[in-house]
Amino acid sequence: MAILSKIRERSWLLILIIGLALFAFVLDPSTLSDFFNSTKMNEVGQVNGETISRQEFAEALDNYKAQTGNRVSEMQAAKTVWNNLLRQKIYDSQLAEAGITVGEADILKALYDTEFIKNDPRFLTTDVFDKEKFKEFLATIKAENGADWANWRQYMASVKSNLQKTTYDNLVAAGLGASLKEGENEYLTENTKINADLVYLSYTSVPDSSVTVTRGEIKDYIAKHPAEFEVEASRDVRYVKFNINATPEDEAEIKAEVAKLIEDSTNKQGAAVPGLKSTTDYKLFLEETNSDLPYKDVIQYKAQVPQVIAEELFNGNKNDVFGPYKDQGYFKLSKITEVLELPDSAQARHILIPIAGAPSADPSVTNTDEQAKQLADSLLTVVKRDKSKFESLVKEFSSDKGSVEKGGFYDWFPYNRMVPEFRDFVFEGKKGDMGVVKSTFGYHVILVEGQKNFQKAIKLATFARQIEASEVTENNVFQDAETFALDISKGTSIDEAAKQKNLTTLPAVGLKALDENVPGLGNERQIITWAFGKDLKVGDYKRFDVEGGYVVATLTNITEKGLMPVDKAINKVRPIILNEKKAAILDGKFSGSTLKDIASSNKQSVRSISSVNLKSPTLTGIGFEPKVVGAMLNAKEGQLYAKIAGDRGVYAFVVTGKELPTALPNYDTYRKRLANQRRNQTFNMFEAIKKASDIEDGVSSFYGIDQ
Repeated sequence: MAILSKIRERSWLLILIIGLALFAFVLDPSTLSDFFNSTKMNEVGQVNGETISRQEFAEALDNYKAQTGNRVSEMQAAKTVWNNLLRQKIYDSQLAEAGITVGEADILKALYDTEFIKNDPRFLTTDVFDKEKFKEFLATIKAENGADWANWRQYMASVKSNLQKTTYDNLVAAGLGASLKEGENEYLTENTKINADLVYLSYTSVPDSSVTVTRGEIKDYIAKHPAEFEVEASRDVRYVKFNINATPEDEAEIKAEVAKLIEDSTNKQGAAVPGLKSTTDYKLFLEETNSDLPYKDVIQYKAQVPQVIAEELFNGNKNDVFGPYKDQGYFKLSKITEVLELPDSAQARHILIPIAGAPSADPSVTNTDEQAKQLADSLLTVVKRDKSKFESLVKEFSSDKGSVEKGGFYDWFPYNRMVPEFRDFVFEGKKGDMGVVKSTFGYHVILVEGQKNFQKAIKLATFARQIEASEVTENNVFQDAETFALDISKGTSIDEAAKQKNLTTLPAVGLKALDENVPGLGNERQIITWAFGKDLKVGDYKRFDVEGGYVVATLTNITEKGLMPVDKAINKVRPIILNEKKAAILDGKFSGSTLKDIASSNKQSVRSISSVNLKSPTLTGIGFEPKVVGAMLNAKEGQLYAKIAGDRGVYAFVVTGKELPTALPNYDTYRKRLANQRRNQTFNMFEAIKKASDIEDGVSSFYGIDQ
């Protein structure tokens, strides 16, 4: 009803829109179809006029997420898929312009050379890769048109994409050579040493206060250097987080509840309930008391138990109960269930008999569980009679490639290195013991070779209750966040409101439409989506439910796609313009026909530099000045050059000598180096082509953000 009421209230606006549309139709009927055309709604972007549809993007996104096992976040996947589609479209058009096609034969050839395909038993004839078998396999699954064909089709598409890139890059790289003359010039440029006298006037000699840089000048500079200041759309947010943390009162209440579990008690029906001290079924006890950590029947050394209570535990005895104690966000009770004397490291030798389908088992393994156990038992009988046969049997039967060459031997290893069954036999037995144990890898025939550093170890049954805020505390934090948001709604700035309540505001600057993480908060996509809301204005605010609390955020800046705003660029541009203006002021001080005259008029001394070159363009006592050293390299000896602006100041210099390097018999080494440097730049090829392409990026619209 509320919606209908609003429509009635704004009926004049609806009439106006319909009227304008009909008027446009009278002038040009195509405009009405354009008005309701859904083409733009069904695309996520364009590359040089070619549309990337929402369906194409969605399918590529689903395929990529399936390939990665959904191990990447949604936004990471979206960015990768968009870039992959851009690459594909751009290289398609570039190769088409060059008259080159990557066809089915090229893709098949690449597949034939792929290791996992060449070695697949399905495609082998007498251990040799059979192309016909592979092609027959592809034809069969293509006819079935099931999931297998979809996966292979996707894989072949990626192979084609890589071939296109490689083909294009190789074509470009083939034209990026270098001549011997260029090699000679490279050698001379790098190794010519320059001696010169100079006068240097630092930019710091002109006070910043004497130079004015206006916003208009910064804006003009940005306009003249657009490539340096192109930016994506972004948003700046400022926020306060209200953390839901347990109060001291909450902790005291949790600790008291945990303490009640030590001794026996009775339930509401009057039945006896054993406490941790008297119980013997520890797994059941932890399940019935809803422990936040499960029961673990493991042996622990002193370094592995909670360190806040390690001393007490290792001075205790079997059946002693400790706690409640605070450890890693929990209140815990621990009972010693067993005390042992064990080595901290051991040596062992083993023969691993694998079972078909076990982890790391070779595809050729066909042993059933029963067959593997029977073989292991037989081998144990043999080595018990004669230990000297152990190593030869390892080489004949063991599938553990990591130890076969060492006769199945593993040198000193710690308690937690091996699988539990192997570990328990070696550490809980004694030196010289032999036996068969089963693990996830198969059956192990084990000989314990050595044990050392015997020490006390224990088993614990530990109840844990996570320390969390109570419902009362959560409600209080919620009210604090609501009250803070209310203060902002009344016109108080977020910084002022925070100051009044002794809270801290935090910035999140430069958030992009496809970002996920908000600095200081982690993955909070909801805040970014809100910040890019179509009708949102600077100063608008909202409260969010986030992990571990609440956030009140205010939009502080909107940067549209295009050239960087003056306020954002000022820190980068102001020093540049400042130095340009200072250089103009300093230029007026370079009067005189000699260096001595210039130095005298500025109360400076003439400095001498020696053996400087472009490989190391540092002027002694001044610093890094590649532009000035480059000017010296191309200057005539004995001639005065003045008003040369560098990175640190303005210079006048006279080159007093150039030491040319020893001539080489040929410059092929430098020619090759120069050619390789150029060819190695092909990794930048895609970015260069991309920059020159006409791209409309609308991926954010796929996620409900229109820019």
